[in-house]
Amino acid sequence: MRVFRYLAAAVPGLIALCLLALRPAVGADNYPDRPVHFIVGFTAGGPTDIVARIVGEWLSDHLGQQFVVENRAGSGGMIAANAVVSAPPDGYTILFVAPNNAIGASLYKNLPFNFLRDTVPVAGIMRLANIMVVPPSLPVHSVAEFIAYAKAHPGELSFASSGNGTSVHMSGELFKAMTGINIVHVPYRGSSAAFPDLMTGKVHVMFDNLPGSIEFVRSGQLRALGVTTAKRSDALPDVPAIGEIVPGYEASVWYGIAAPKGTPPEAIETLNKAMAVALADPKMKARLAELGGIPMPMSPDEFGKLVADETEKWAKVVKFAGISVE
Repeated sequence: MRVFRYLAAAVPGLIALCLLALRPAVGADNYPDRPVHFIVGFTAGGPTDIVARIVGEWLSDHLGQQFVVENRAGSGGMIAANAVVSAPPDGYTILFVAPNNAIGASLYKNLPFNFLRDTVPVAGIMRLANIMVVPPSLPVHSVAEFIAYAKAHPGELSFASSGNGTSVHMSGELFKAMTGINIVHVPYRGSSAAFPDLMTGKVHVMFDNLPGSIEFVRSGQLRALGVTTAKRSDALPDVPAIGEIVPGYEASVWYGIAAPKGTPPEAIETLNKAMAVALADPKMKARLAELGGIPMPMSPDEFGKLVADETEKWAKVVKFAGISVE
């Protein structure tokens, strides 16, 4: 009862009532009754890490236990996914999910797990765009100018990514395939690891998740050429969609949460309901909007269908691009 009284006192209005309603569904387990490990597959300071920490802080404040963000960078997020798949299915280890988890299923040939089989979907978080950014020193100011410059310097330009099989990587591969340019992929252990080289011109372009680059664009440290979604982003309305220049180009990004297969339904229900409340919180919505994100509340089944559909979609892109990672 002390937990109930604490939440009722600490959380105003409707949010308090919604959160209190989460507890009875769990029954005697009273989930969560100890810290939860929130695993992120990329380095601190990158876009997935930024959003995971915002979500983790909200869940910590409103569910009465710490959601501890842990960065397990490497192999395009596959190290983190494997750590979660291998964890006890008790609800106390969860994974920040992004397109890399759907892409990795076909890109990596020797994974020790099957993501769709070995995890359970929990909740959606948000949709967003990737953004094509270049260093200010590169003499291009538009997507069309970049394409022309790359064609005039074949094989001389490189594009950074947050790792093999990430949406950042595959957005670049899709751009290469649809424009016929020759630029070299350089994978990093997360977007934040690539920024120093990108800003100094050691690499020449990145199709980064919008939350990771938006402040660098606003400060002038990077130049935005286009966004990967079909329409422009409300966060940067003056930046065109790449599809305005390259017809048919589109690569949306999404974030969510998954847990190891076998995680108790009560824990999944608690987390899903909490995320629905979080994404309805005006302060959370405003924070995600600042990062260029649109809240994406989903039931576990809806989020599971999204991941399955995206796995099928990106498998076609991987095959078309002819890439794989052993």
